[in-house]
Amino acid sequence: MARRRKGRNISGWVVVDKPAGIGSTAIVNKLRWAFEAQKAGHAGTLDPEATGVLAVALGEATKTIPFVTDALKAYAFAVRLGQQTNTDDAEGEVIATSDHRPADHEIDDALAQFRGEIQQVPPAYSAVKIDGERAYKRARDGEAFELTSRPLWVEALRMTGRPDADHVTLEMVCGKGGYVRSIARDLGQSLGCHGHVSWLRRLWSGPFDLDQAVTLEQIEALARTPEVDALLMPVAQGLSDLPELPCNEIAAARLKNGNPGQVLTSNAEYGDLAWASHRGVPVAIGTYRAGELHPKKVLNLP
Repeated sequence: MARRRKGRNISGWVVVDKPAGIGSTAIVNKLRWAFEAQKAGHAGTLDPEATGVLAVALGEATKTIPFVTDALKAYAFAVRLGQQTNTDDAEGEVIATSDHRPADHEIDDALAQFRGEIQQVPPAYSAVKIDGERAYKRARDGEAFELTSRPLWVEALRMTGRPDADHVTLEMVCGKGGYVRSIARDLGQSLGCHGHVSWLRRLWSGPFDLDQAVTLEQIEALARTPEVDALLMPVAQGLSDLPELPCNEIAAARLKNGNPGQVLTSNAEYGDLAWASHRGVPVAIGTYRAGELHPKKVLNLP
């Protein structure tokens, strides 16, 4: 007999304005406790000292996490010029310094090489796996290793301010797997002055932005009460970047069994990733082909 999960069978999204000083996994655990949810997960890690949008999925919404993780994300951050750290952020040890400070136009010109399809080497202190072990663990143990570069799509990268000679503020929109710390490190190297991230804030992630976010204080104040459910956004919110294809009851039953089902087309084209809905409730996510959705993920929502 299958073991029954503890907690409530509750599904939806909560967008948290993550404060500095706490990890993404700890936020997920707090929300799972506050909502007494059976399942929880997040769509894209933020470093402990980073702040901003952390989208947390509960219940059946966890099945839609990959579609949010794969979406574009926007960040505001500051680069401390003249110093390189071993972690590429302000928490690390300074390992190189420079007295050179580039002019604004030099910074602006240098940003061009970090736009579009680029190759990026993750920070040594990152969750990238090397032979099954996290890079940050090897780095903490003092091991010497090299990480290979990875492709990253940078939709936009612009300078937003120069508070003083030692700092420049930037905004970036990028795809999945981007490390802002690597951008800061590589920008500093390109400018010949070194650099690291001094602060970082995620502005939006796929369909979620700061206007929808709640604080940990709000969540904790309502934790384990009926009122906490008011903070929950529908599962469909995480799919709003994909075409919605309504279907009838017969097709919904087929889709829920993992079979192709007939759908009404909207703006989907052949081969597009889309989701089917019945009376506004998500039924399945899959590939649209000639009037049918071929499911990849089935959602068991009431």
